[in-house]
Amino acid sequence: MKGVILAGGAGAPLHPVTLAVPRQLLPVGDKPMIYYPLSVLMLAGVRDILVITTPADAPRFRHLLGDGARLGIHLRYAEQPEPRGIAHALVLGARHIATDPVALILGDTVLHGHTLHALLREHTRDLTGCVLFGHPVSDPQRYGIAETDARGRLVAIHEKPARPPGNRAITGLYLYDNQVVEIARELRPSDRGELEITDVNNVYVGRGEATLVDLGRGFAWLDTGSPDTLLQASQYIQTLQQRQGVRVACLEEVALRMGFIDADACHALGREMATSAYGQYVMATAREFGAA
Repeated sequence: MKGVILAGGAGAPLHPVTLAVPRQLLPVGDKPMIYYPLSVLMLAGVRDILVITTPADAPRFRHLLGDGARLGIHLRYAEQPEPRGIAHALVLGARHIATDPVALILGDTVLHGHTLHALLREHTRDLTGCVLFGHPVSDPQRYGIAETDARGRLVAIHEKPARPPGNRAITGLYLYDNQVVEIARELRPSDRGELEITDVNNVYVGRGEATLVDLGRGFAWLDTGSPDTLLQASQYIQTLQQRQGVRVACLEEVALRMGFIDADACHALGREMATSAYGQYVMATAREFGAA
């Protein structure tokens, strides 16, 4: 399976801070926002990942993440000069995806849950059609909302509905078989000139090939689209980490636990940041796995 992270856009709701810094590089807790979606793909076992961003921001992502080799993964980069819709990432990434299934995730997706790793591995194994993840929200008018029938089967997705058929929002993580590239290519742009991901998903729904996975209690999907929600997400991560003594979306730890790197390599990565609490945590974790 290939991975695609869409990390473009102007981040206008977060202006003026995003006039200088890409939204996906803003801190959530003690790490850049993009660490969270990248960790989700790594937890799913995805190691070949395309990061799509703007021409102006691409050097910043490359500086932060490099080619991924230090984490035992392979990162590539593509540029999207202007917003063209989420589904455009599938067209832009067609060569990267090639003949494989793909996990597409938005660069501002903060998703956390104790059983997330197992859930992802279950639904990426022998993937057919598409798998979408629903999470309850209190303001469904702001999201793509899943409509299900009496048996709980997905029958439609409504984008920002005035009268929502429920409160389960489709999160920013999408799993697709390889049909998705051709589906995205055949889409008609919306009135805004964008390729809408809801249109892609509804093609799968119409074919009876869409699965909705409910992320209920035990999972958190955090909004980071405004100054207030960004602060709330940071506070959630900070509280969780302080109380449990673990770090969410620690890429070095994820790479170690997934077997992408060994304990000594992990310890070396932590040592480069040894003056920070984050670096000390990475080194301590590596020592638990036998690092010298």
